[in-house]
Amino acid sequence: MQNPTHDDRHPGLTAHGAELLKRMREHPAAPLFRNHSGHRLLPMEVDAVRQHSERVRCADIEPRPHFAAWLPAFLKRVREQVPYWRLHAPGSDELGDWPTTSRANFAADIAAFVPDDLSLDRVINFRTTGSTGHPLLLPSHPVVAARYLSYHQRAYRRLGVELTAGRGQVGVLLIGWQQKCFTYTSVTPYRDDCGLAKINLHPVDWRHLSDRGAYIDALAPEVIAGDPLSLAVLLEIEFEHRPKILLSTSMQLLPGLRHALEARFKCVVADVYSLNEAGPIAAYENSVDGHMLLQPELVVEILDANNRPPGIGEAGDVVLTGGFNDYLPLVRYRTGDTATLERVGGEFVLRRLLGRQPVRIRRANGSFLNNIDITHALADLPIAQFSLHQRVDGDLDFTVQPGPGFDLDETIARLNRVLGSAKIRAQMLHKSEGKLWQYRSDIVDSLERSPVT
Repeated sequence: MQNPTHDDRHPGLTAHGAELLKRMREHPAAPLFRNHSGHRLLPMEVDAVRQHSERVRCADIEPRPHFAAWLPAFLKRVREQVPYWRLHAPGSDELGDWPTTSRANFAADIAAFVPDDLSLDRVINFRTTGSTGHPLLLPSHPVVAARYLSYHQRAYRRLGVELTAGRGQVGVLLIGWQQKCFTYTSVTPYRDDCGLAKINLHPVDWRHLSDRGAYIDALAPEVIAGDPLSLAVLLEIEFEHRPKILLSTSMQLLPGLRHALEARFKCVVADVYSLNEAGPIAAYENSVDGHMLLQPELVVEILDANNRPPGIGEAGDVVLTGGFNDYLPLVRYRTGDTATLERVGGEFVLRRLLGRQPVRIRRANGSFLNNIDITHALADLPIAQFSLHQRVDGDLDFTVQPGPGFDLDETIARLNRVLGSAKIRAQMLHKSEGKLWQYRSDIVDSLERSPVT
């Protein structure tokens, strides 16, 4: 949809929803909102989202391919309707006979993974930076985006928290910490138009730093959600409000930060393993020391480099089939993250999960930069993937797998613009060596507190 109107973004907006939108955007302490968004759900879709939420609430989780009753029909539809799989699917209906896929397949031609029988009239394309380098556009839909909450709620309930925010209240405050961040306000129609806002805690979006705490107190959100970098910044901000739950997603939450958040805010901290390609996959539970699976229609395999299960007790790649995004059905998708899959008390748990850790890179002037800002700085360059490793002395090792037309001098110049003059040792890979660990730092506090500078 080109240049959507306010009504396009908020179909069926109630009077109290409109008033809440105005209050969130026009509050005296409100930040700069750089963008506009909205749920875009039609009335019949709101009912469908509620029904989906109820199914997810009660569904059993069965991630093993031979016990997933829905899998044969799913593979049949994928083989018939998805262009990529019409070319690459085997004759067998056994999932183990199908090849694996990866982010590289999506990057080469994402349109080939969208089923032919779906309407594209209201498709949403959103950008993901991922953990291996070049951003990727992924197809979605307003209904798909609305389904996320049902999996988060399943995770919250397991932690003893039930969401109740409704009319006139703010349900979710999404927080980021980036130099450039997509920010907006919206409402949630299947919760009586309760509020949702995405804000950037970075100083660039505020008239006064003290406004950050004042705005959080004014909104009093039921849930505050972010990644470990933005949640670490939250610890530095003074405000009185205590959310019902803090949600950490997108990156690996380290135990030290989780404990600090629990101590400061006296609330439950939900650590959800989530990917833009698959949505919320699993949520950490201390009682099982692992991440409990959340999606009923998601097969989870643990595979080694040869597409075989690793030895008993050994970790391997997390590989996904199925999912709730109709516009991107996954078949043996290698996430690049590693774990073991174990059964505990009749339920399935990802243990020893190694995902993306949040990393701050130190500038030449001693301040720190969110790794996402570095990804944004290189986003339009022809890069297949890259890795940036900062040593204790601040020097950087930059490893890049270039695409056609790649210019190393321009790339180094961009890194210097965002980081200040730095000593950068560059290495180019002309053949893929698998997934590069994108950001690493040997500086002690690169994964801990994130003081605003």
